[in-house]
Amino acid sequence: MTKASTDQSHQYLSTPVVHLKGVGPRIAEKLAKLDIHTVEDLLYTLPYRYEDRREFRKIALLRDGVHEVFSGEILACGEATTSRRRRKIFEAVVSDGTGQVVLKWFHYRKDWMSKRFVVGQRAVFTGEVKRYGSMREIHHPDTEFLAPDQSLVDYKSSDPLAFGRILPVYPLTEGLTQYAARRIWKQAVDLFAGYVPSHLPDSLVKKHHLLPLADALQQVHWPSNETNMEHLNQSQTPALRSLVYDEFFFLELGLALKRRGIVLEPGITFAVTHKFTKPLAALLPYRLTNAQRRVLGEIKQDLLSPHPMNRLLQGDVGCGKTIVALMTALIAIENNTQVAVVAPTEILAEQHYLQLHGWLEQLGLKAALLRGRMPSAEKREVLEELRGGQVNLIVGTHAVLQHDVEFKKLGLGIIDEQHRFGVRQRAVLKEKGTHPHILVMTATPIPRTLSLTLYGDLALSVIDELPPGRTPVDTVVASDAQRGRVYSRMRQEIEKGHQAYIVYPLVEESENSDLLAATEGAEKLKNEIFTEAQVGLLHGRMKSSEKEDIMMRFKKREIDILVSTTVIEVGIDVPNATVMLVEHAERFGLAQLHQLRGRVGRGVAGSICILLKSYKCSEDGVKRLEVMRSTNDGFRIAEADLEIRGPGEFLGTRQSGLPDFRVANILRDGRILEDARQDAFAYAESSDFRESNHIQSVLKERWGTRLELASIG
Repeated sequence: MTKASTDQSHQYLSTPVVHLKGVGPRIAEKLAKLDIHTVEDLLYTLPYRYEDRREFRKIALLRDGVHEVFSGEILACGEATTSRRRRKIFEAVVSDGTGQVVLKWFHYRKDWMSKRFVVGQRAVFTGEVKRYGSMREIHHPDTEFLAPDQSLVDYKSSDPLAFGRILPVYPLTEGLTQYAARRIWKQAVDLFAGYVPSHLPDSLVKKHHLLPLADALQQVHWPSNETNMEHLNQSQTPALRSLVYDEFFFLELGLALKRRGIVLEPGITFAVTHKFTKPLAALLPYRLTNAQRRVLGEIKQDLLSPHPMNRLLQGDVGCGKTIVALMTALIAIENNTQVAVVAPTEILAEQHYLQLHGWLEQLGLKAALLRGRMPSAEKREVLEELRGGQVNLIVGTHAVLQHDVEFKKLGLGIIDEQHRFGVRQRAVLKEKGTHPHILVMTATPIPRTLSLTLYGDLALSVIDELPPGRTPVDTVVASDAQRGRVYSRMRQEIEKGHQAYIVYPLVEESENSDLLAATEGAEKLKNEIFTEAQVGLLHGRMKSSEKEDIMMRFKKREIDILVSTTVIEVGIDVPNATVMLVEHAERFGLAQLHQLRGRVGRGVAGSICILLKSYKCSEDGVKRLEVMRSTNDGFRIAEADLEIRGPGEFLGTRQSGLPDFRVANILRDGRILEDARQDAFAYAESSDFRESNHIQSVLKERWGTRLELASIG
């Protein structure tokens, strides 16, 4: 497409929706709630399913679990009361002579329903068929009444947007009907889809048999009657594949350029002198595993090269990432540079500090903790020592990224739990030095499709081996009614000389929460249940020194049962602890439960993790707990968590750095993502790309700001 026609297409596609026929300010406001402002937004807001309205189905042939369209006569209707919960509902019984089906409404206005639904009326109904015993039901069906003398044939031909074809079903907001939505989208597709330009290189279009975007959009919104319904509703049509590939290709091309840009930047070439790493190895009470040594080798290769390291270190709970990160930090310190460790929460930052500063002090080095809320005199002192080079390693949250934090010479940035930080935070940390090396760590196993979109510009190292002496943890799901048996199992372990954790979601009872609180729980356990045992309490509101003291007492076996909030999620290593009891387990995410479970099973004795669910546990909660019970594999758990919760929630926040896709879905489209990535990385290295100003400008327009692509080419 020429420059002129590109500008022209921009102009047309950015037309506000209010300019469409039938879209006044009121409808435009409703569309804005769906984040639809222009015709381009409409074109890329795709149907989420399709209805087969080519023919009406006989009631006798309605299929369970399928959205069906049928017609019938109302035999009976009116308000009824459910037998179980004594709840009022509106019901109608409909027949077409071949069978009967019950229609139910749980939310309705009685006077309005009574006027609309009258015995003897004929109508066309659409909805999902559910079966309860021998009876079929449809809840809240779409209903369109026939005129007294209107035949079905007349009705079908009267409106092509309603019948006689496969119809798209769009996302709606209150006050916007499916019928009105179809009219708006149809108009946008008919008038504007032709202006959507295709930018992919011809070689890739031919290789993957892709459609031009204009044709793909036309077919996705208004598929022909010959289209396979199953393929449509499973998102497996060539049209959708073309749109998804296009979106993934440009994202991965951007990531390929970032990766290449990082390699091209001049970095600080380190020498490995073993000045501090050798003494640390002698201090460690264990030998590094083969996987840890392999990953350290990969990291050292990066540090010895003249370009900055940009590596993701991924490993399951308890695999020893922290020691690998510490060894990496010591190499940077051996080379007279400083290290910044950035964690997403104060609790996690504090734990890293508690773990690292002890080792560093034994080596004659200085670590400091920078918190968001700390006395200004203390903060000023830390910042001065950091600027002067007296602090070798600083640990903190986003506070480390603030503009008043200056280093004498930053050589290495370590970012923990990267998925909670966006690409921009990484860029800010890099600006604190002259192209420092970056090591990103995550203990949350990230499914491959997610890591290709989140960390596509990073080299990957995986610690895939647990330290020797670790035993698999037996996981049990119990209900509140089984609490007595749970406590007796814990008592058995304590009598054997072992220790236990009990984790609560909150620190103390809040008025609007029914969760058991750690402080109250600890009191009750100490005074009523485990009177013979030493019970300690650990939570996020305690001072650092208090936390360190409690952790040390637990390590020394002065405490038998440690009652805690999720502050123990990461970083505590007590091989003698063999029981983990999680209260209200359904309130935790799967990744978090997996982290908590990783606190036990660190010694040779068999360990158990008991997940106690409340009577209010939801269907999703039950699913999550069942996943935990069935596997110890962090990657399988992560995949399940991603499927249950979706990418945004899986990552903890929507600002997580996960790209906002318009049509692609990383759960569904993993295979297309792999293809697009491979093609994009190869294309980024080709002369075709270097010579294509057009593709460079498309890339910059689509992903430039989100991927921090300052310059392309």
